[in-house]
Amino acid sequence: MRKTIGISLILLLLIASCQHPVRQEQKQIKTEKQTPDFLDSILVHKKLTALTDYSANTYFIYRGERMGYQYELLKAFAKYLGVSLDLRIEANLDSSFKKLEEGKADVLAMGLTVTQNRLKFLRFTRPLFYTREVLVQRKPDNYQKMATADEINSHLIRNRIDLGGLTIHIRKGSVYYQQLRSLQNSIGDTIHIIQDTLSSEMLIREVAEHKIDYTIADEFVARNAARVYPNIDVKTPVSFEQKIAWAVRKDQKHLADTLDAWLMKFNKTLEARLLYNKYFKNMRVRRLVKSKYFSYTGGKLSPYDDLIKKAARKIGWDWRLLASMIYQESEFKPNVTSWVGAYGLMQLMPETMKEFGVTENSSPEEQINAGVELLKSFESQLPDSVTDSVQRIKFTLASYNGGLAHILDARRLARKYGKDPNVWDNNVDFFVLHLSEKKYYHDPVVRNGYMRGWETYEFVKQIFDRYKSYKLLIDK
Repeated sequence: MRKTIGISLILLLLIASCQHPVRQEQKQIKTEKQTPDFLDSILVHKKLTALTDYSANTYFIYRGERMGYQYELLKAFAKYLGVSLDLRIEANLDSSFKKLEEGKADVLAMGLTVTQNRLKFLRFTRPLFYTREVLVQRKPDNYQKMATADEINSHLIRNRIDLGGLTIHIRKGSVYYQQLRSLQNSIGDTIHIIQDTLSSEMLIREVAEHKIDYTIADEFVARNAARVYPNIDVKTPVSFEQKIAWAVRKDQKHLADTLDAWLMKFNKTLEARLLYNKYFKNMRVRRLVKSKYFSYTGGKLSPYDDLIKKAARKIGWDWRLLASMIYQESEFKPNVTSWVGAYGLMQLMPETMKEFGVTENSSPEEQINAGVELLKSFESQLPDSVTDSVQRIKFTLASYNGGLAHILDARRLARKYGKDPNVWDNNVDFFVLHLSEKKYYHDPVVRNGYMRGWETYEFVKQIFDRYKSYKLLIDK
């Protein structure tokens, strides 16, 4: 009997010892679940929210098209996840860190330098690339007439020891402050550091325009700027090579691991090499940055901005919204013809061109005015029950692209299935998107049959996505 009891006790102890790690694991899982998983949220809501800044290397608009290294990289990652990209602009680094911590963004895509201090509150991805910090200074005024490079160099700072006594402007919140403080300590001399709210690119411009004498910038930013401003020198390094990466919240290991896995695979592709060369090696940057259609310095979207502003007043739209639509239709090309025969800036169909007296010889102004008249016609036929101005514009755009009859079919489907027929977003747009499916286009309430609804859905979505960017980057 004692032997049996002994064996039973041993078995109980063994069972308890086996269960203990399980309890610990369950406890750990419970703790982990208390931390919000941004990746899960991104996949569930089908949206990646990213913060970037506004510069020639990150994000800008050129001739109406959204561009930038960080922007295109983010688009590629969003596509990999199968989600949409919600890109937000934030120039202030401290505000960016705060918004990330508050969960108002999933990722910071600003080409951040990885530092020990930042590692305390951020989780960085694997490096996008490596760079170093350089001193940006002006060449001597008569440098073009100097016979040799040595003669030019004799007027420039080439040794970090010589930074003592200089006044150097830097971007507020950047890593350059600590770097200069460290250098100051190393050389045993004072460096006068002025923290400015301007971006690194704008500070470089101030050096070129003789408004300040010195600034610090990452080498890849400075070298691109030197193509635009030939009177600046960017050859004096003030740091060792450093990692440039994206960042997520410290507790978002799952998202960071996913980013790392994607970057490792993406960086081996031709697409990645072409993207890097496009923004950091292609000499086209010089022409682009000097253009009046470069949003960072020029502020114009197209050669037709004044005509678009005038026409937009006739329909009561923000001109940037109308410009976004025109870009969607024709990329501001007045003589383009689509595969279905639509022509010009507003991509009017042949029958519509006849109705409004437009020909292939019509001026851009006549094309835009005809398109606006067609928009007004669609808007006037919408039911008065669509009262919200933004929703009304979305219905108008959808009618312009897909035809009013199909949009009215989608409204009837929305009403039948318990959705709001007077709201486009997450209501009528769903049925437009699915009007290519038999279940819906064979429904008794549908009077006009099949529709390539995904095209209209994307038409409205992309116009408003682009319009959001235009509002951020182009003055009203």
